[in-house]
Amino acid sequence: MASILDEYEDSLHRSVSVPQSRASVGIPHSGYVSARLEKETPIFNKQRIDFAPPEKINSLVVSSNQLCMSLGKDTLLRIDLGKPDEPNQVELGRKDEAKVYKMFLDHTGSHLLIALNTSECLYLNRSVQKVRALSRWKGHLIESVGWNKFLGSETNTGPILVGTSQGQIYEAEISVSEGSLFSTNPDQYFRQVYTLEEESGPAPVCCLEIERGIEGKFFIIATTRKRLFQFVGKVPEGTEQQGFSSMFAVHADHLPSFREFPANLGFSEIAFYTPKLRSNPRSFAWMMGNGVLYGTLDYSRPDSILSEEQVWVYPSDIDITVNKPISIVLTQFHFLLLLPDRVKAVCTLNGQVVFQDLFLEKFGLLTRMIKDPTVQQIWIHTEKVVFRYHVQRESRDVWKMYMNMNKFDLAKEYCKDRPECLDIVLAKEAEHCFQNKRYLDSAKCYALTQNYFEEIALKFIEAKQEEALMEFLIKKLSNLKPSEKTQTTLLTTWLTELYLNWLGILQGDPSQRNLYLDTREKFRTFLSSPKNKDCLFNNRASIYELLASHGDTEHMVYFAVIMQDYERVVAHHCQHDEYDEALNVLSRHRDEKLFYKFSPVLIQHIPKKVVDAWISMGSRLDARNLIPALVNYSQSASTQQINEAIRYMEFCVYQLEETQQAIHNYLLSLYALCRPDSLLSYLEQAGTNPTRIHYDLKYALRLCAEHGHHRACVHIYKVMELYEEAVDLALQVDVDLAKSCADLPEDDEELRKKLWLKIARHVVQEEKDVKKAMACLSSCALLKIEDVLPFFPDFVTIDHFKEAICNSLEDYNKHIEELKREMEEATQSAKRIREDIQEMRNKYGSVEPQEKCAACDFPLLNRPFYLFLCGHMFHYDCLLQAVFPNLPAYKQAKLEDLQKKLAATNQPSKSHHRPKDADTISLGKGQQSREQIKADIDDIVAAECVYCGELMIRSIDKPFIDPQKYEEEMQSWL
Repeated sequence: MASILDEYEDSLHRSVSVPQSRASVGIPHSGYVSARLEKETPIFNKQRIDFAPPEKINSLVVSSNQLCMSLGKDTLLRIDLGKPDEPNQVELGRKDEAKVYKMFLDHTGSHLLIALNTSECLYLNRSVQKVRALSRWKGHLIESVGWNKFLGSETNTGPILVGTSQGQIYEAEISVSEGSLFSTNPDQYFRQVYTLEEESGPAPVCCLEIERGIEGKFFIIATTRKRLFQFVGKVPEGTEQQGFSSMFAVHADHLPSFREFPANLGFSEIAFYTPKLRSNPRSFAWMMGNGVLYGTLDYSRPDSILSEEQVWVYPSDIDITVNKPISIVLTQFHFLLLLPDRVKAVCTLNGQVVFQDLFLEKFGLLTRMIKDPTVQQIWIHTEKVVFRYHVQRESRDVWKMYMNMNKFDLAKEYCKDRPECLDIVLAKEAEHCFQNKRYLDSAKCYALTQNYFEEIALKFIEAKQEEALMEFLIKKLSNLKPSEKTQTTLLTTWLTELYLNWLGILQGDPSQRNLYLDTREKFRTFLSSPKNKDCLFNNRASIYELLASHGDTEHMVYFAVIMQDYERVVAHHCQHDEYDEALNVLSRHRDEKLFYKFSPVLIQHIPKKVVDAWISMGSRLDARNLIPALVNYSQSASTQQINEAIRYMEFCVYQLEETQQAIHNYLLSLYALCRPDSLLSYLEQAGTNPTRIHYDLKYALRLCAEHGHHRACVHIYKVMELYEEAVDLALQVDVDLAKSCADLPEDDEELRKKLWLKIARHVVQEEKDVKKAMACLSSCALLKIEDVLPFFPDFVTIDHFKEAICNSLEDYNKHIEELKREMEEATQSAKRIREDIQEMRNKYGSVEPQEKCAACDFPLLNRPFYLFLCGHMFHYDCLLQAVFPNLPAYKQAKLEDLQKKLAATNQPSKSHHRPKDADTISLGKGQQSREQIKADIDDIVAAECVYCGELMIRSIDKPFIDPQKYEEEMQSWL
């Protein structure tokens, strides 16, 4: 095991580039040693707004990217942050000494409430320029407003809650008519629904929040200086517009549930965090005298939505008697406290201050801090300056805090896209699990880290945790890349060794039977895993050695099946005399090579089943490769067992129609050995055509001769056309068989006569049967009595063949008479031919003057012409023109030559007194006469009528237009 570990360590060092100095001192390996865990950009990035107010800033509110700012005594500045270059200024129109006390802006940025220190309240809608006084609100100093986020719109607030400095909670609604904006009072109603009290009596309502849960349930949170109240109730569906009076009416006689803390800032403030894609807040932070009460909001709870509450005390440098916090803002993982000269950010996970920003004195004292919930921006202002904070990647270090709190699942959730941080969390979780003896969980985590493999493996080995080590190796193996073949090979081999060791230990303990079965199933799953298939296949020899060294034949066979190494499986069954199982494997996987290899062994023990398997394989098996198995088997088996070999050979010959000579020769040998009757029928079925016979004739002849099968030998002689040998051997068996052989050479009468003479000699000399010899004469017409007589002994009397001699003489007389008749018929035929020749010489035909040429349709008598017996008449030149293209090439050449000769004879002689017997003289010199040349031309041109003869028949498939002139002819018609 140590050697395997060393090899893996070497391969790992080769595959990962780590400085040698680090590896030598054993520093835990990380593939991210050169990566910075985080950039230096702060989470809360401050920006000063380029704005110089003409008067001091009294109050500022922001919502939905709409900013409203109170300047001096009578000015209101509205800015759409999407269009910051287009500010809108509104005058309040107050002539008295009233000042802005607080401003409240709803979640849509449409409705602005302006509370004055004179217990008056003004209203301004985003779509108008004129401020409107709310007459029903007069006489109340407004401390807080609870906006209705579910029914409010740009022109109507819906039912809202208003908290006063005297502890009263009023329900109100503001509506603006689009048709006549100020024709009626905007405040629809203003009625008291509840009064909040502390132990000393009514207390100012510092904050109000309305939230809706599930199934129509509403939650209202209201705070005073020391108390946090919750009102819970259902508003029937369809009655939401009627307000929340019913929820408060329930608590008319008793106080609702509340949380109270003893210290007092003189005020309190509650902040909520709402994720961007959610409508309801997820967490809250209440700033009060004892610190900050932080928790989550669970809307499924029946009586209170506050959950997981905890109080984070103020940092040590905050003294509520000297520099008490002014405002609080809540983000996802932090709450920010506004002090007169600085801002502190405290992590809600551990209560630690993670950020502090000190403001210069020249800016003045900090007045207020608010957050725009829609864009998650934080605003801070003094009387002179406005600042804005951008929250950037707030969760960057959250993973580290969760990790230190041992909340590893949450830590991994917040660094899943940062592998360098995830590796640190996994390593810490693995170490935590190891320390708590949760070795399997530790192994799973270690396998996902980039720590040195050998250190982790040795850690589990020293702890004697083989099961955890196996889990670690399995996970590590699953994370390797396909290119890391060396590491894959080492891990696979090591895991196989560990599995076999573990199975060996469990198998000997009956009490661990269930664990053994479970481990065996895991091992088999490991062996059959598609991801490990290539590695196991390439290293199957090593795996086989491991399995053999542990004596685990069961898994050796299982592994061989997975590797499709059926040869090893079949060999295993054969070694253990499990021949039926071996044959089942062969039949199931139908591998031809395995059949060839193991058939010699299997047929010795289960011959019938083996032959059945061969037959089921059909043409996939080459019977020639099975002949050695059959030969070994047939030499040591009984006749009954040899029948199985014959059965398969017959299947190959008759069903598969095999033509291989070796197969037919072997079947022939089996027939000759055990089935002589089948031998002759096989030979006869094979036929007598040597080209269609698939066995070796010479081998078959020798085989049959060795076993004394004479009739089979005679058949083979006949096929080989060795008729004399066939007749000689047949005479030893049966004369009739010899006679059938003697008639075979039909085209060679001399040989046939010779064969019949052999039969006659045998009958006369060996059997001494004169009658049978005479019967031979009647069986063969080629034999005469005179041919047979020399075979008879001298003492034989003529009485035995008197009749044969008489018959022979009669045949001779008949033959002579036939010759005479044929001679007379020949004489008569010659005479009739001479008469026909004479008649043809005197035959003539008449031509009328008006007759025309059948080809050119001109008068016939104008030029030389031909008259045929059929009645067609042609000019000489017309006939020549029609016949010449259809003549063979050699006749065309001959005709041209004759025409040249004829033209030569027409030229006048230089002597005007040429002798009259000039033709005769030329003949004497070996030249043709003019008449002879004309006769030769006539024989070629006028051999037959061009319309009635064979010429017309031969030209039936000739096209009317010459293909070479087709295009020219077609163009002429256009």
